[in-house]
Amino acid sequence: MSVNKNALIRYQILDRCFRNPGRMYFWEDLLKECNNALVEFDPNNQGIQRRQLFDDIRFMESDQGWSIPLDRIRHGRKVYYRYEDLSFSISNQPLNDSEAEQIKSALQIFSRFSGTPQFEWVNEMIPMLESKFGLIERKNEVISFESNIDLKGLHFLTPLFNAIINERVLSVIYKDFKSSEPYEITFHPYFLKQYNNRWFAFGLNSDNQVPNWNLALDRIESLSETTLKYKPPETDWEEYFFDLVGVTRPEGVELQEVVLKFSPEVAPYVITKPLHPSQKHKNDPTGLQVRIKVLPNFELERLVLSFGEQVKVISPQDFKERISQRLISAVRFY
Repeated sequence: MSVNKNALIRYQILDRCFRNPGRMYFWEDLLKECNNALVEFDPNNQGIQRRQLFDDIRFMESDQGWSIPLDRIRHGRKVYYRYEDLSFSISNQPLNDSEAEQIKSALQIFSRFSGTPQFEWVNEMIPMLESKFGLIERKNEVISFESNIDLKGLHFLTPLFNAIINERVLSVIYKDFKSSEPYEITFHPYFLKQYNNRWFAFGLNSDNQVPNWNLALDRIESLSETTLKYKPPETDWEEYFFDLVGVTRPEGVELQEVVLKFSPEVAPYVITKPLHPSQKHKNDPTGLQVRIKVLPNFELERLVLSFGEQVKVISPQDFKERISQRLISAVRFY
C-alpha cells in the first residue's frame, strides 16, 4: 500500500490518539482529529469518511503497516481505542518497504543540494539517515553518531513535536532537580532544542504566564493533552537562541563581548570548531584571542571551564571573576 502525504498525516494523528491515556477516543473523535489535521495542512481538503478511518486502522494493524497493538475498550454501548502498550509508537518501529523506498527517493533529491551554500547540513544528514534507517547494505557498522541511549524522556519527543505542530496544550507532570516532589504544569509547547545530548522543550507556562518556560525532557514524568485553547508563540526562537551558548537565557543580563585567550595547543581546535557563530579570532605565537558576543550564562561558564588551564578570560571583568572563583572552588575540592 502506497503511503501518500495525507495518509501519513492520518496515521500520525491516530498514533498520537492511541497513545494518549488522558482521553477516550471513540471513532467519531478519531475521525474529527484526522479531519482537523488534514484541513490544517490543506484548507481545501474535504477530509475523510468513517470507511476510510477504519481502512486506516486496519492497515496500521496489518503486517504491511506497523502491526499496532490496538485495544478496543467498551465504555457503555460504545468502544474507544487505545494502545495496549502506551509506550508503543509507529515512529519507533522499523521501516516497511514502502517507507524505505520513499526515504531513498527523498535522499536522492537531498543529495542534489549537498554542494550548495546554506545546505552544508545535508552532507551530515544523508549518511546519518542511511545508517540509522538501514538503507545501505553492509556487514559491519562504518559510522557512529554521538548519542545517549540511556537518557530518560526521549519517548516524550514525538508527542511534544506533534503537540507543537497540531497546536495542543499539554498537562505536564514535572520534577526538576530542586523539587522534592513532582508538580503539574499547563504547557503550550513552541520549540524543541537539543544541547549537549539533552533535549529541551520551550513554551508558555500558562500557570505563571512565563512565555519561555524551559522543560528538560529527562525530568518529565508524564504528559497528556488538554482541551484548552492553544496560545500561539510570539517569540522568534532562532533569534532567541542566537545570543546564547546552550539553552539558558539569564534574566537582566545584557549582550556582552566576551574575550578569551587560548593556548597555542588548543588554538586549531577552537578555530575549526567555533564557540559561537559570532566568533572572531586573532592568532599569533602566544595563543589565540577569541571574541564572541553573547549573554554570559551557566553553559558558557561550563564551556570555558572545559578547557582547563588552556584558556584565560580577558573580559568582561564580572565573567572573569566568576570563572576565577569556580576554579578556586575546584582546587579546594581536591
